[in-house]
Amino acid sequence: MSLAHVHPGTTAGPGTAELITAAAALLVVVAYLSAAGRLRRRGDAWPRHRDASFGAGGVAMAWAAAGALPPGPFTGHMLQHVAVGMAAPLLLVSARPLTLVLRSLGPGRARRGLLALAHSRVVGALVFPPLAAMLDVGGLWLLYRTELYSAIQHSPLLGYLVHAHLLAAGLLFSFSVCQLDPMRRRWGVAVRGGALLAAGAAHAVLAKTLYALPPPGTGFAAADLHGGALLMYYGGDMVEVAMATVVGLGWFRARGRTYRGSFTAPRGGSVFGSARAAGPVEGRHRDSRPRLGRRM
Repeated sequence: MSLAHVHPGTTAGPGTAELITAAAALLVVVAYLSAAGRLRRRGDAWPRHRDASFGAGGVAMAWAAAGALPPGPFTGHMLQHVAVGMAAPLLLVSARPLTLVLRSLGPGRARRGLLALAHSRVVGALVFPPLAAMLDVGGLWLLYRTELYSAIQHSPLLGYLVHAHLLAAGLLFSFSVCQLDPMRRRWGVAVRGGALLAAGAAHAVLAKTLYALPPPGTGFAAADLHGGALLMYYGGDMVEVAMATVVGLGWFRARGRTYRGSFTAPRGGSVFGSARAAGPVEGRHRDSRPRLGRRM
């Protein structure tokens, strides 16, 4: 994603690349909403809050690429970082875009191929939460604690590549921790929560170092540097709390389904009476089995 219109000492607005990026983000939102609408017209359920979540993520990306930013080059850049590298990925992933695509495709070669890719060993390794956390936060440490940030101020192409990495790493981390779409392996709450906690701690420490020392090779005003570091610290905390909430709600729903499945009564009898009469298998309500095809 091109976010190169924020540079130290410049006040230029978004260029052609930034405007194209913003338009592309909005087109992706339109495509998502169109697919969701097709599902509803054919009678499938698709919650509208997912539309709102994906739309907000796309708008955040478009605004970060071409919208008006606060004064101060470092503060403006850091607002872009929080929006594109953290908030937008969480909003997009929370809308379950892969699930929407799979349901829109229907049975066929394309759907099987996409599902096989999602369940492949390579993707399974990339969405291992600790590895995804390292790729996400490690990239930030490399950017801000080496001269890489200084280099992107003089190389637009390098800046585009760095910001594309931040977006991709943010999406990967959100996907691996939230686990809302189909995956090769479902990691437990301990693994995902531990990765989120470690990433949050590393992100907070990096923000504190930036409050004291600017990225090597740069010279920002103290107020600009402090404002950007505070935005990174508190903005990161807000997104991480939201991600922890998504993880907690997913765990709570899964436990609730397990609990309800254990105590579901069949038609025409109580749970305990029917279970004693029919046995552990026959006494279970046939409709208590999950319908993955309709509720994916």
